[in-house]
Order: sequence, then C-alpha cells, then structure tokens
Amino acid sequence: MFRSVVPGIKNLLFAVAIMIALTLNYSFKYSMNSQDWLIWTNHCLSQAYDPSADTKLKKWDFLVTGDSFIRLRKTYAKGKQEYFSFNLHNFNDMDYIGNTNVGTLELKTMADDIIVQTYNDRKGDVDSMTTVLNIPVRNMEPERLDSLRMAFNYFKTKGL
Repeated sequence: MFRSVVPGIKNLLFAVAIMIALTLNYSFKYSMNSQDWLIWTNHCLSQAYDPSADTKLKKWDFLVTGDSFIRLRKTYAKGKQEYFSFNLHNFNDMDYIGNTNVGTLELKTMADDIIVQTYNDRKGDVDSMTTVLNIPVRNMEPERLDSLRMAFNYFKTKGL
C-alpha cells in the first residue's frame, strides 16, 4: 500500500514545485532591478537567436550592454563582418513575424538610429544607418516576446 501512495506524493510534490517556480518567475519579472533585466535580456536573446537562418554565418555575438546598447556582430566564413548597434533609448517598437518555432524579430527606432557597418566585404566596407534591425529567432513564445518588450522598454526609460 505504501508503494502506491509514494508515486502520488511524488506527483503532488512535483506539481507544487512547478507552481512555486511559476509564481516566483512571475513575481521576479515585476521586481527585477537593472542588472536582473540585463542578465535576463542577454540570456533570452542568446537562446533565441537563430544562426541557421544564414548558412554562411561562421560566428555571431549578440549583446545588450550595461549602457543600454544592443550590439550584434556577424562573422562569415570568408571573413566578412557585419556589425549592428543602437541605443535602446532610441527604441520605438518591436514586431514579430513568424510562429513560436521560427520567426523574425524586428526592432525599430524612430529615425535612422541603427548603425550598420560591414568589414572585409568584397564590395567594400560600408557604414550606413537604418530604422529596423531584423533578428532571426526560434522558440519565441508569446510570453517571452512580451517579457522582451518589457525589457527593451525598461532600458529605454531607465537604463542602468
């Protein structure tokens, strides 16, 4: 009889542990400080970035910095580099095109505030500006997108 009760207790304890974790996660997002937001945002973007969207991509670095900058550097097999950067104080809006498995995150600024630089390009090195940064992502649940929007808006208004 005791053996039949133990699996039930294990399932109950597991369910309680999940409920506690979800409650802590929910309250954590609403009581986070700047450093917490920075860590969470970098973790989220690193996990979600989809390098398989560009088959020639050799290496990538994606970072939200302590001074509220988003920096994305792509390095290709033949040495070409693309560098994108903008301050989240200039962040205007975010759109998502796709489904929960794969899509594109569009980060938008009001004006041409996103720096775009290329290095070691056969066509020549180019410096330009744009208003939209398209980021290929995967596994983006609606809750994660909402949290990411909250993080970007946090850095837009408060920063570190």
